[in-house]
Amino acid sequence: MNQARRNPLNMAAMHGALILYTVIALFPVFVILINSLKTRKGIFREPLSLPDAETFSMIGYQTVLRQGDFFLYIQNSLIVTVVSLFLILLFGAMAAFALSEYRFRGNTVMGLYLALGIMIPIRIGTVAILEMMVQAGLVNTLWSLILVYTAQGLPLAVFILSEFMRQVSDDLKNAGRIDGLSEYTIFFRLVLPLVRPAMATVAVFNMIPIWNDLWFPLILAPAEETKTLTLGSQVFIGQFVTDWNAVLSALSMAILPVLILYVIFSRQLIRGITSGAVK
Repeated sequence: MNQARRNPLNMAAMHGALILYTVIALFPVFVILINSLKTRKGIFREPLSLPDAETFSMIGYQTVLRQGDFFLYIQNSLIVTVVSLFLILLFGAMAAFALSEYRFRGNTVMGLYLALGIMIPIRIGTVAILEMMVQAGLVNTLWSLILVYTAQGLPLAVFILSEFMRQVSDDLKNAGRIDGLSEYTIFFRLVLPLVRPAMATVAVFNMIPIWNDLWFPLILAPAEETKTLTLGSQVFIGQFVTDWNAVLSALSMAILPVLILYVIFSRQLIRGITSGAVK
């Protein structure tokens, strides 16, 4: 009885903490949005106030839409982010399933080898990666970014998903084998639906770094037709003068696509975080 009474309290406290965290996390977004609708004087004089008749201005959005192909930058970022997440989840889940399901010599060593990418930053190999992309003829293509981000996200995906897949019931998988299901059918139809919260968690953890990355787009795909949103927004930041109206407007427009992706994954993410927290 006492345990039953504690559970609703624990759940309420957990949801309250998540709401508070969301408010804190969204406050910088709110500040960016309101300042994107102000004049330069309004931004610096009262950065936390709402725009009024004196400070309201759309000059930042007009500048963004006039200078550069901003919608192309958004399209490039969406393609790179979505395709990279798909490949990370697909190959990461397949590798995690193999490591958790099949016992073979070197299983532990292979798992540790795949997890090394979490500890070793991929930027250390930037020169070697650039040379490989030049030899493969992939410089100034979106595929160069997709391949790099996929390799960057796989270690964490394998590490997280393998732990979740070990918790999937062996009886369920063996029942599928008795019914004549292939290993691919067991993987896609039985195992993946049970680890969706973990996959959503992996997607969110990889989505933000990919969307906001400036380093690899600058090195591998700096051409105008392959610029990502983060790289394209740098045109408004100068060495001596920064067009803050345009920068904040560009950031405001960039928030919407990634916010939609976050909403898509958020429900499963919360389930993954709270899974097993309350018994």
